[in-house]
Amino acid sequence: MLKRFLSPSYTPWQGGLALMRIITGLLMVYHGWEVFDKAKMDEYAKWLTDLHFPAPAFMAYLGKSTEWVSGILLTLGLLTRLAVIPLAIAMTVVCFGMGNGRILTQDQHPFLFVLLAGVFFFTGPGKWSLDQVFFKRGP
Repeated sequence: MLKRFLSPSYTPWQGGLALMRIITGLLMVYHGWEVFDKAKMDEYAKWLTDLHFPAPAFMAYLGKSTEWVSGILLTLGLLTRLAVIPLAIAMTVVCFGMGNGRILTQDQHPFLFVLLAGVFFFTGPGKWSLDQVFFKRGP
């Protein structure tokens, strides 16, 4: 049993990746939901102004919209590999452009989303995805 468990090809539960994708997507939807809160978006625009970002209000809405839309697509497992590209870019900007790039201390949260985006880019959505329904290749 231990030998099987330690085997690199052993997958104890095929739904694990899908569950991670769904939870990650829901977390992104939650964070992106702020796009509908004008007061919060004004705070982000001010912060981006202080950081000397170009078009700070537009960038704030672009970032939060990216989180929201990518989160929905990731939750559904629809166009997964395409959805995580803008998500990874947005989280990289949050981590290194808005944050201090201290991925071992303060900026772990957005950096973990970058890493999760990489996981889903390289592995795909897993089970329970609309990608599997629409793009499944079979005999």
